[in-house]
Amino acid sequence: MLIELAISNFAIIDQLRLRPGPGFNVFTGETGAGKSIMIDAVAALLGERVGSDEVRSGADRALVEGIFDVSDLLPDADGTPATDAEDRDVPSPSVGDDADGSLVAALAEVGIEAEDGTLILAREIARGGRGTARVNGRAVPISVLQRLAAHLIDIHGQAGHLALLRPERHVYYLDRFAGADGLRDELGERVAEWRATRRALDALRRDERELERRAELLRFQVEEIEAARLLPDEQETLERERRVLANAERLGELCDTLHTELAGAESGDEAGALDLLAGARRTLAEVARLDPTLEEQAAALDEAIFRLEDVVSAVRTYQDEVAADPNRLAAIEERLDLIARLRRKYGATIGEILAFGAAAAVELEGLTNREERAAALQERDERLRREIGAFGTRLSHLRQRAAVALAAAMERELDELHMKRARFRVEISQRPDPEGVPAHPGLDGASDAPRPRAADGASAGAAPVDRAGALAADAARYAFGSTGIDHVEFQIAPNPGEPFKPLARIASGGETSRLMLAIKSILSAADAVPILIFDEIDAGISGRAGQVVGEKLWRLARRHQVICVTHLPQIAALADDHFRISKALAGGRTTTHVEPLAGSARVAELGELLGGADTRASRAAAADLLRRADEWKAGDVALAPA
Repeated sequence: MLIELAISNFAIIDQLRLRPGPGFNVFTGETGAGKSIMIDAVAALLGERVGSDEVRSGADRALVEGIFDVSDLLPDADGTPATDAEDRDVPSPSVGDDADGSLVAALAEVGIEAEDGTLILAREIARGGRGTARVNGRAVPISVLQRLAAHLIDIHGQAGHLALLRPERHVYYLDRFAGADGLRDELGERVAEWRATRRALDALRRDERELERRAELLRFQVEEIEAARLLPDEQETLERERRVLANAERLGELCDTLHTELAGAESGDEAGALDLLAGARRTLAEVARLDPTLEEQAAALDEAIFRLEDVVSAVRTYQDEVAADPNRLAAIEERLDLIARLRRKYGATIGEILAFGAAAAVELEGLTNREERAAALQERDERLRREIGAFGTRLSHLRQRAAVALAAAMERELDELHMKRARFRVEISQRPDPEGVPAHPGLDGASDAPRPRAADGASAGAAPVDRAGALAADAARYAFGSTGIDHVEFQIAPNPGEPFKPLARIASGGETSRLMLAIKSILSAADAVPILIFDEIDAGISGRAGQVVGEKLWRLARRHQVICVTHLPQIAALADDHFRISKALAGGRTTTHVEPLAGSARVAELGELLGGADTRASRAAAADLLRRADEWKAGDVALAPA
């Protein structure tokens, strides 16, 4: 549950701190006071995209922080999950249930622990740049907030009503009710793999002449690079050798001069460094004989003379080896020219040239063996189609059984929401497609589920499915997508005698609100999301229906913490905790305030909701409304099973 919500500098909210109760919380207030802005702030806390324009004028950044008690979502000391699936008033989600989709797994993924069962989420929105997100004081990506939000809060607003009118979203509602989200995700992974396989296969089947031209070019490139027999460090070695050969005469002259300077002239007319050092050695040896303390220096001079003699020998050897070789120099120039041409075509270095050649060889092999690759991809294509068909069949069976239960549950909910005798149906159909996947969407022998119909009205196929999920060879083929082979659409007949029609074509605004509340009431029992937020779910409904909506929300609050923004006094009167949001002008700035209501203050607020003004009559009506709400709640608790 949400223990505390703190908002600062968000839109027109200056500073706001809220501590909602564990049950049914209601927020009322005049239009524009900031009720929906508070919901927007919560959405930002849960990772929704927000712009810098949400930062209050004059402030550098906005901050939203929420403290959550998640102890009910964590395992008990003995490791038992906190949420018991047997307590859910929905079909068992044994197939496709994803145990790793828990809050514990989401926290473990980012290395965060909920200390003492508490989780603190914070979102900072900066005016001039990117903001930050934190979980228990640790900076995290926004995506982490989004993953955690899926386990903490469901926000239902007008956008949610619109989603209910979009048929492409209905399959997700049904799968959530059936506990089939995990199975659908597995099917989606197979479909993604199949699509990648099809792309590779289509690429192989492009114009043959284009492929042949490509193969010929690759063949030439590979052969040219291989014929060059390049070595990784060859260019540096050749350039060094070319520099020596090009300067052979000059190097000889320098070596001759160096030898004379070190060893003296061969004619003996000019002494060299070794001759001078020899005289120095004799003198130092005589000194060391008279004073042994210089023996170490004498030995060092001997070592220097020996090293210098090695240098003289090496210079002479090098001088003898250095000689002009025009033929070798020409060969080196030709080789370096070849390397330069290859560098211009294939890469800046020999390493890049060799890498280009290796990649070209791989591509050439793929083109040369494309028939074998095409056969392998085709086989993979068919295997994936069979797997997708098997997954689609299992998923379709789950959906058809769940569709019957969901329709019955929806009709019960709608009956309570003053849509008596309204009929609800989940239409599941498939479209035959010879290029589709083999599947058997029918439920043979299932008396509790209707036979599914293909999109063209024909009966669905009846090929048997064995225990391994394999389909008979003559199974009918159906079009498919990432959600399977089924097209799911919710339909309603609001009044007796009317045919079923899609929700978008028949539901009014008030009916849509009640439909959304009905389906959310059902689905809320199918998961462990502890906090439900309803933003003006009473839009378009009357006070009479509002009473029933309030009762429904209050019952939801027995299993969840419910936060509701409303304008209807019938709903507000049933709240366990009532808050008023108001705005005031101070210092030329508009600010939003929230205050809990009790006693006469609550009666006055309900009176204004009833009559538009705080009068004696409106207060009397409000007090009567509160009394009847308390009596109803007491009776509902008394009737509830122990």
